[in-house]
Amino acid sequence: MSKSAVASRMSWPLAFTLIALFIAAVVLIIFLRLESWPARTARQSAGELERLGKDVRAAFLDVAHLQPRITINNRVYMEQTTPVSELVVLSRRIEVEHELLHTWVGSSKRVKLHGTFNAKAGFDLQQDLSIDIRPDEIVVQLPHAQILGVEQEQVDVLEFENGLWNRISGQDLQSELSILPQLASKKAAESGLPAEAERTLQRQLGERIHPSQPLHLVFKDGKKRE
Repeated sequence: MSKSAVASRMSWPLAFTLIALFIAAVVLIIFLRLESWPARTARQSAGELERLGKDVRAAFLDVAHLQPRITINNRVYMEQTTPVSELVVLSRRIEVEHELLHTWVGSSKRVKLHGTFNAKAGFDLQQDLSIDIRPDEIVVQLPHAQILGVEQEQVDVLEFENGLWNRISGQDLQSELSILPQLASKKAAESGLPAEAERTLQRQLGERIHPSQPLHLVFKDGKKRE
């Protein structure tokens, strides 16, 4: 047998051995990648949730000028650091009227006032506010919106009539003036301004965060501001 034939016969087992070693190495690499895939996926998922947490924080700083308490999968990620008592979302001009008509011993006095107020609707953040970011949803818990206050813009006297012996007193005027903001607050609440504030906050947060998972605002019953 020639030397070339012997060398050829010896090279085939070596080639098969090298091929077998290469295949084994490929299988080992694939196995290790598959074995580490859940951990790598978990790390990537956690990283995405943390980035989303930063986006949520930035959105609340933009919308509400506060950093709320944020949890990721029920684990605290950020504590609330900026104390804010309230978040005003909407304001609306409200006009009301009230009339005093009083008769005593045949003598009548009459006062009719017209008031213009700026009613503010939003959230009392002295109550609980929390955000939990989960892989399948973002849950924001906060109290229901309410009328946070009304600011007087203008008061007009429409009628001012004294009776002959039944005169309008300073106390009468003070009492009538104190009723106007109460009427404005009630009218603003009945007009649906708090519900509109809740929808507005949902829209503002969605526009700023752009989450891939659903954003749910869970409103809890809280103590109404007097």
